[in-house]
Amino acid sequence: MTAPTLLPPTSLPAPAAIAAPVRLARPPRPAAAARAGLVPWLPVGLSSGIGLWFALPFQPGARFYLAVAVVAVLALWVTTRARRWAETGRIGWRLSDALRLAGWAVLLIATGLALTGLRSERVAAPVLGWRYYGPIEGRVVAIDRSARDRMRITLDAVTLRDLPPGRTPGKVRLSLTDAAAEDLPVPGERVMLTGHLSPPPGPASPGSFDFRRFAWFEGLGAVGYSRNPVLTVTPPEGGIWAMHRLQMTLAEAMRARIGGQSGAVAAALMTGDRSGITEATNELMRASNLYHIISISGLHMGMLAGFIYAALRLALVGAQGAGLRLVWPAHKIAAGVAMLSAAGYLWLADGGVATERAFVMVAVMLAAILADRRAISLRSVALAATIILILNPEALGSPGFQMSFAATVALILIYGPWARVSPALPWWLRPVLMLVISSLVAGLSTSPIAAAHFSRMAQYGLLANLLAVPVMGVLVMPAGVMAALLAPVGLAGPALWVMGLGTSWMLAVAAFVAGLNGAVTAIPMPPAPVLPLLGTGSVLAVLAWRRGQMRPGVSAPILACGSGIGLVLAAFAIWMTAERPQLLIAPEGEAVGLMTPEGRAVSKPTGGSFVVETWLIEDGDTATQEVSAARPAWSGDKRAREAAIGGTGWRVVHLTGKEAGLRAAGHCAAQVILVIDEVAEGLGDDPPCRLIDLSSLRRSGALAVRFRDGEPQIESVADAGGRRPWAGI
Repeated sequence: MTAPTLLPPTSLPAPAAIAAPVRLARPPRPAAAARAGLVPWLPVGLSSGIGLWFALPFQPGARFYLAVAVVAVLALWVTTRARRWAETGRIGWRLSDALRLAGWAVLLIATGLALTGLRSERVAAPVLGWRYYGPIEGRVVAIDRSARDRMRITLDAVTLRDLPPGRTPGKVRLSLTDAAAEDLPVPGERVMLTGHLSPPPGPASPGSFDFRRFAWFEGLGAVGYSRNPVLTVTPPEGGIWAMHRLQMTLAEAMRARIGGQSGAVAAALMTGDRSGITEATNELMRASNLYHIISISGLHMGMLAGFIYAALRLALVGAQGAGLRLVWPAHKIAAGVAMLSAAGYLWLADGGVATERAFVMVAVMLAAILADRRAISLRSVALAATIILILNPEALGSPGFQMSFAATVALILIYGPWARVSPALPWWLRPVLMLVISSLVAGLSTSPIAAAHFSRMAQYGLLANLLAVPVMGVLVMPAGVMAALLAPVGLAGPALWVMGLGTSWMLAVAAFVAGLNGAVTAIPMPPAPVLPLLGTGSVLAVLAWRRGQMRPGVSAPILACGSGIGLVLAAFAIWMTAERPQLLIAPEGEAVGLMTPEGRAVSKPTGGSFVVETWLIEDGDTATQEVSAARPAWSGDKRAREAAIGGTGWRVVHLTGKEAGLRAAGHCAAQVILVIDEVAEGLGDDPPCRLIDLSSLRRSGALAVRFRDGEPQIESVADAGGRRPWAGI
């Protein structure tokens, strides 16, 4: 047996060596973006860049995008190097995280700028620069109904007399009189008619909705009307037009089978064709806050996909209980079929931004089920918003985009508290309370946005939605699905009858709620900064609050949440204290509106009705043009109206009618704002009055006048909108 070897004392390790720490490789630090939860911030960064692009007072060119590219490359370099700097000890990990997050933010903003510029260039098409009357030929691509209750057709591949292709608008839209709309064409037909065209109209006042920008991104280069019949040049061919014809055929069949406005609403829900819905029905739906039901939105897409998912999953589970063996889990098969059904719904409804947005949101949630992720989460909603903003950056400013995502996020936020409280409630009470709470939360989250865009607030929208939405989910959409399944064998009648009952109930609810006293409250239009502040503050507060829940005890999320709430409060403060312009002047001098203690008084009871209606709506005024013109302010002949601008010492004179330009000299004096709907003559280069005639208005667009220290401060549409291609600048 060998004895153990003993080491001499001098060979033992020194105490210092024992105490010395062993340097181990540091585990890789999680990415700052991952720790901060970058996915919900993706649409926020893109939205910042998109909003910045639209806020620019000029159309960006090559130098601008080169600078954006340089900034993006620098941001990407800082993002990739910051972690390396922290690992080598050159900077701390906190600074590294801050640099990485800042780099990602700058990169997303630059991406938003670039995407919007690319989209603007892709949709660029000639815009008609003058009024045109003559023959118009083109292919029908859409048929709808205008706010004036007239049928409209949209044409592409347009040909106009004596106009070369390079200057011809890509699309034109024409309203048809009743006589001209008796025999409507079908999409895909090439037609010819004689009509009036003009450039898309500018805003009614600085800060108003700019239809020209909307038309630019729609590729719409002219709008107009026709009193003549529409003549078919060539019939529609195959391809995509077969889908359009199928859509119209199904819509017409549903309208005929169900009848009345109930059939028109049912057709709109199932096919997206709203041409049968009258403006009176639209007004009822708006006043009752049920208008969102008419358009194919996330509600219908979700109901359709949800019904198919639930029904198929239940059937498959039952089949499994009977011995059927499935290759895939039942819930994944149901999710896949529901996604295909939603895609078919999108195809039948002919797309559109609102329908595409609804499909993307539903598809992301169903894809989350397929990937074993949470179907409803902020990340899913953020991903849907990111996809939409990449495809259609201009959707950011639309009320549909803002309201649908605001409602969805609000519902997700209440899901957690509801899941904790609901188990303690009786089973029969849960669906009722869930409907009330979800309707209340969705209404509260979307009401400020709706008021900002439409200057109207439906006071009893909660009641209307409580009465109508359950019927939509229980009767209308399931019956619509059953009708689609049974139609090929000719048995859709009973399902359509049930669907008609549901839409009739919805219209009855709309009429009842809209008829209640005080159903609609007028709200003044907010100043331009209000919506961006509301959106930024709300998003910051929500995301910071969620971050604070994940990291309790950390002060940064609490501060960020407080900052977001502060921005929201600032937005409401600006909105509540804002004053409307004292004087508004129509784009062609056809109307002038003066603010008085009784409300805005317009110079004439007729003329410029659309512009005047817009002014009154944005003032938060429910008066008609006739009532507004009767308010005490204006005096004089109908062709020479005059009013004193209270508290300023100035007067405004509005000349209209024959030879208005020649009569200008007799009314031009100091401290007079002279508005003429013709070109002024005989006043020289430096008249004593503030002259606003047709010549200057064609350069400036509509005007808003405010008084500061007794002097008029004039803001024009051209100044507010900047030098943009849709403005003809």
